[in-house]
Amino acid sequence: MRNTILFYIILAPLALLAQDYDISSKVIDSQKKPVSFANVILLKAKDSSFVKGVVSENDGSCKFSQLDADHYLIKVSFVGYSDFYSEPINLKNSVMLSPFVLKDSPEFLDEVTITAKRPIIQNKVDRMIFEVENTVVSSGTTYDILKRTPGVLVNQDVILVRNRPAQVYINDRKVYLTSQELQRLLEGFAGVNIKSVEVITTPPAKYDAEGGAIININTSKNLSIGYKGSFNASNTVGIVPKYALGTSQYYKTDWLDAYASYTFNSRFDTKTDEGFVQFYNPDGSEKATWEDLFKRDTRTFSHSLNTILDFTLSENEVLSFSANVLHTPKADSDISGRTEIYNAQGELDSLYITQSELNTDRDNLLFSLNYKKQLGEKGATLAALINYIDYTDNQTQSVNTRYFSAQNTLLNTNAFNTIPTQNSQIYTGQLDYVGSLGSLSITSGVKYSGINSNSKQEFSIANGSINQDAILNDNFDYNEDIYALYFSFEKEWEKWSLKAGLRGEYTDANGNSRTLGVVNTQEYLELFPTFYILNNPSDNHSFGFDYSRRIDRPRFQSLNPYRYFLNENNFLEGDPNIQPAIGNKVKFSYTYKNKLTFNLYYDHIENAIARLPFQNNQDLTLRGLNTNLNFERQYSLDIIYSEFVTNWMWMSIYSSFFNMKNEFKKALEDTSNVQQEINSMLLQTQNYFILDSSGTFTSTVALDFLSDYLLGSYKYDSPQFAVNFDLQKTFLDGRLALTFSSEDIFNTRNIRTTSQYRNQNNSFLAMPESQIIRVGVRYKFGNFKLNDNSRSTNVTEEDRLIVE
Repeated sequence: MRNTILFYIILAPLALLAQDYDISSKVIDSQKKPVSFANVILLKAKDSSFVKGVVSENDGSCKFSQLDADHYLIKVSFVGYSDFYSEPINLKNSVMLSPFVLKDSPEFLDEVTITAKRPIIQNKVDRMIFEVENTVVSSGTTYDILKRTPGVLVNQDVILVRNRPAQVYINDRKVYLTSQELQRLLEGFAGVNIKSVEVITTPPAKYDAEGGAIININTSKNLSIGYKGSFNASNTVGIVPKYALGTSQYYKTDWLDAYASYTFNSRFDTKTDEGFVQFYNPDGSEKATWEDLFKRDTRTFSHSLNTILDFTLSENEVLSFSANVLHTPKADSDISGRTEIYNAQGELDSLYITQSELNTDRDNLLFSLNYKKQLGEKGATLAALINYIDYTDNQTQSVNTRYFSAQNTLLNTNAFNTIPTQNSQIYTGQLDYVGSLGSLSITSGVKYSGINSNSKQEFSIANGSINQDAILNDNFDYNEDIYALYFSFEKEWEKWSLKAGLRGEYTDANGNSRTLGVVNTQEYLELFPTFYILNNPSDNHSFGFDYSRRIDRPRFQSLNPYRYFLNENNFLEGDPNIQPAIGNKVKFSYTYKNKLTFNLYYDHIENAIARLPFQNNQDLTLRGLNTNLNFERQYSLDIIYSEFVTNWMWMSIYSSFFNMKNEFKKALEDTSNVQQEINSMLLQTQNYFILDSSGTFTSTVALDFLSDYLLGSYKYDSPQFAVNFDLQKTFLDGRLALTFSSEDIFNTRNIRTTSQYRNQNNSFLAMPESQIIRVGVRYKFGNFKLNDNSRSTNVTEEDRLIVE
């Protein structure tokens, strides 16, 4: 019965009869002569999505038949002419439009003309769209565009929207990579191939309910046949060097789009950490103070291969196969630590020195098959997608500790080894329908995702014997099945837009710690409504409201109870009993002339997932525990402004004034509730300069300032501040590009964070290589002005595989 209902929900719109409206016109040049064989494309006005395309006849005439009543745009393009865009068309009856007049595009001056255009910001009912195609901000890489998008902040390689990590999509497909790998991927995508960046702070029902805001990068469509390729290389130097070398190849015929890219990365990363812990007696007096200094040197080799084959089966059918392979045969870390122990009088009591080696090899394989069919003349589509992911992570860790007196006399030694491994398989399948129901635009679909994961750890002391302590050894199985169904609709009037949707997700999860003998089963059905309304009383003013309910499921590694040791007194630990977090978000917005936007929002998350530090004042240990907070909430006023100050300088300013608060239970002997709260300001400016008349020499100066932040129980000790600068120069009509960038020029990004309440007092200063210089070169060959079908095809569930 349920399957029958589901079938009708998804496919009922197919039974509707089409309206028979036509749009006719003619394509002419500035001399009023007909232009034949021009590409005439019909787009949806609301999001510029493709509806259908025709080619103008010998007399320049063109016609679209059997159309629904809707709002449309028409784009006309032909070699030697600038693209033509019509005014929005509110189709209620068949119409004959005035001729489309194509204007000459000056030969050899295309790049100059392109760089003179300004980016445009559009506020839609459920997203902000930053249109960058053929604008000054598209001259760099896709990563550069992302950093210049209003409301997007890149903080220590993490992409944030409204102070929370954002998910990145390319052409509505999820991208899974670590922060550094994502940066390298986007740096390999030329900005000239990007049409727009969508910032979706409240994702609609078609997206998984998991996670926060979404950044969707839309690439330009390609209608030409040909071949192109590129080679790129970069050298990044902070304290030690990092190298990257890559190539991409693309070939298109009238029935096949073939794309392949390969990147090799050789990285040497160094990081220094300072730690502080003050332990207390039961009466509250100071017991001891520990000061840590850790240094971690990591050498990594990785190979990334991305292959996509798009087959055009017919005018209305496309079949796509893609494979993403990330092979990391070596990620080896040498870790050295020195811990000094002081008594209550501040005198050095003793110290210990730890040497540790952590060796990792990791493989991540994704295979995807996608089928898409256009149904009839009305632009309705039916799409099916199947994914398979195989993830393997193998580690070996050895820890050796020597203990000394204050007089540097050796007191004791201790050594142990751990062998943690993780093997996971993910299966997903989904079916999506996009169409219309009368005057409503609708989307609906179903999805299944299945996850099987096994994590093991073997602990042994220095003599090679295996320790049978269940806390130190574990064999953890995790299985999860998620069934999802969604439906949403959208309606537009002259000055109003409305969108609403509902997504249901049924989850059946089972975690089994075989060594501990603990089985945790979770079975639940959650509903995730979304609602948006937008009012445009005039061209200068726009008012909006939206609401959504979201879920945040724990990463698999957070559920694994094994311990990762920095030294024998400082370790990280997972919790198999972590519950999913449920969030509710409300936002009010106002935009003036698409230049100045005010957003007022409130975000509340029950059972928010975080890593909390807990010091044991009796055993003198510090444990980092992945666990649930009672809640986390945030409210904020955001102000966004972007505009061309002159014809050679574009400026974007994003400011956020926010309050964050959370509550959690203190561990160990006192399990009472603890609340933390901060008031803070975030300021982000992007200034983009065109340094020559040809537009081939550009520069960006960016400033980030964050006065405070709340990370679990940690707060910033001081404001975080960074200035970044980059230059780009292109040669040979855009074939050759040289880049130079300097990040965190004043070395002010790394700051200390402190967790201090009741009998807890510890702090941490992480000092990765934030002050870096990067030089890069990219050379394109073949018909390099073609737009390719490059994209990363990944799935949301894969995010939870990441090992931190």
